[in-house]
Amino acid sequence: MAKLPRYREIADAIRTKIDSGECKVGEALPTEAELVKEFAASRVTVRQALKLLIENNELESVQGSGTYVKEKKVNYDIYQQSTFEEKWAHLGLHTHSDVLTFEVMCPSLTMAENLNITEKDRVYYVKRVRYIEDNPITVEETWMPLALFPDLTYDVMRHSKYDYIENTKKLVIDRSEQEVIPILPPKEIATLLGIDTSQPIIEKRTRSFLQDNTVFEYSINTFKTTDYKFTLVSKRRQ
Repeated sequence: MAKLPRYREIADAIRTKIDSGECKVGEALPTEAELVKEFAASRVTVRQALKLLIENNELESVQGSGTYVKEKKVNYDIYQQSTFEEKWAHLGLHTHSDVLTFEVMCPSLTMAENLNITEKDRVYYVKRVRYIEDNPITVEETWMPLALFPDLTYDVMRHSKYDYIENTKKLVIDRSEQEVIPILPPKEIATLLGIDTSQPIIEKRTRSFLQDNTVFEYSINTFKTTDYKFTLVSKRRQ
């Protein structure tokens, strides 16, 4: 494999500093002259490295002020079943949830089909806003069968439902089926996320299964596109 150009090596070294927390989000990088000295490189080479990171939205140049580390979008790996907290753990930021609705109700015909229950069965309906620090980044609506989780509480849903399912109920979560579509937010969702109704958001509909194929949840999540990105890896069939 060919050796990377020097500016790419410097860009990768700066990325490592960001990932390790040595260079924090919102903080200025060392000056251009300091980077030239640190990496024993020419000013042109350092500028190429910074230009690459700026074009990739990893850094931001502020005229007359310096070059700053931009907040990363979380890479939402659809193939990895993980909690809200786990997805943001690498940034070391505080996460919390505000529960707006927690109630038991009869499911619609469509929801009964989604959860593989009858319309006479009862379900929990929970609506909550998920936060990173004080930044609302997703609104989640969740339906869960009452028969599976008779002791589910409001307090559980203020935290992690996956932790409750796996560690309290001792159930094994296996997989989920997910549908992702871009939409314009309804007024209520836009208000909860603090965005304009003209700003597109991502809607993700999820049907989740236990190891024995029992459907334990159907949820609709709406994400701000400023905070999330969805990536997929596909391979050509041989």
